[in-house]
Amino acid sequence: MRLGHLFIISGPSGAGKGTLVRELMHRVPDLWVSISATTRIPRLGERDGVDYYFLTPAEFAARVRAGEFLETAEVHGNRYGTMRRPVERRLAHGMDAILEIDPQGAFQVRKQMGRSRLIFVKAPSTEELEKRIRHRGAESDDQIRTRLDTARHELELEGTYDHVVINDDVPRAVDDLVDYIRSVSEPDAKDL
Repeated sequence: MRLGHLFIISGPSGAGKGTLVRELMHRVPDLWVSISATTRIPRLGERDGVDYYFLTPAEFAARVRAGEFLETAEVHGNRYGTMRRPVERRLAHGMDAILEIDPQGAFQVRKQMGRSRLIFVKAPSTEELEKRIRHRGAESDDQIRTRLDTARHELELEGTYDHVVINDDVPRAVDDLVDYIRSVSEPDAKDL
């Protein structure tokens, strides 16, 4: 049986990763998208078990001690993580999987799962990135400054990824993602 491929979509806050993943799911419905766990407070409209698994800091820490995460990261004062078992189960059953996580988590997963492919998503410019972060309207000026400082550092990592997508036009960026995922997955399908 074919093992599934793990695609890690990563990049700075405000790059549009979530938007691209949602559109990607319409175009490649047999992809499975992992839901991350977080200690942050849900944003307006977010639902537990759909957008994230919202955990208390104590619940998160207990799961870390139990070895339940592929990766964990602290981002902007909150903890995030990808649960190990659901990802490994999907890959073992031949399903391709997507993780939408921050860069520090992406490299942790790659270290554990060498077959993973890292995809860096970025806005067309730092000005556009700042505009997107500010447009959310969910954070204070201090939080926005922190996100922008983090984004500048994360942009320096672009060259260490397998593929880069510039999210200047959502349909074009999704086409780019679909083409890349198919270029990795389809050679395996031909071998069956």
